[in-house]
Amino acid sequence: MKSLALIVTAIGRLNGLVGKTFSWLAFAAVVVCFTVVVQRYVFSTTQLWMQDLYVWLNGAMFMAVAGYALLTDSHVRVDIFYRPAPLRKKAVLDMVGVIVFLLPFCAVVWLWGFEYVQRSWMLKEGSANPGGMPGLFILKAFILAFVVLVGLQGIAMLARSILVLAGREHLLPAQFRYGQG
Repeated sequence: MKSLALIVTAIGRLNGLVGKTFSWLAFAAVVVCFTVVVQRYVFSTTQLWMQDLYVWLNGAMFMAVAGYALLTDSHVRVDIFYRPAPLRKKAVLDMVGVIVFLLPFCAVVWLWGFEYVQRSWMLKEGSANPGGMPGLFILKAFILAFVVLVGLQGIAMLARSILVLAGREHLLPAQFRYGQG
């Protein structure tokens, strides 16, 4: 059981670090978008690569922080049944959700996304916009990062649920227990 607690903790710390780091891309996207607007409407000029940049920053940020959103319980959920549920029922609902929905979803995205990302890397794909940014292949790699981070967090949720159902939630650090996200 202690190994399950270590798994939950390690994955939680990884997603916490990635989430807090990549959340700063939201600020960067706002700054770049503001700059594009000022260039266009004040100076009557624009840089196409900058228009690509703020969209790409936004996409990278959302893909990278998805595991963090799952960790902190900031994702979309139908709370009609979950929020008022007792701890053990939440654990069962999480187990079912992870096994039936989350991990199969991750597998499908990985299977379909891997070749897509691989092809983009082989071509060193860039923006379709003339004068746009090179390196679209890097952004597309975030699809696989998304799958890994969300899948790992799903595994952590599964391990946490097992600990709760076994009456061993006390083995987890406080920040990784139910209701602490």
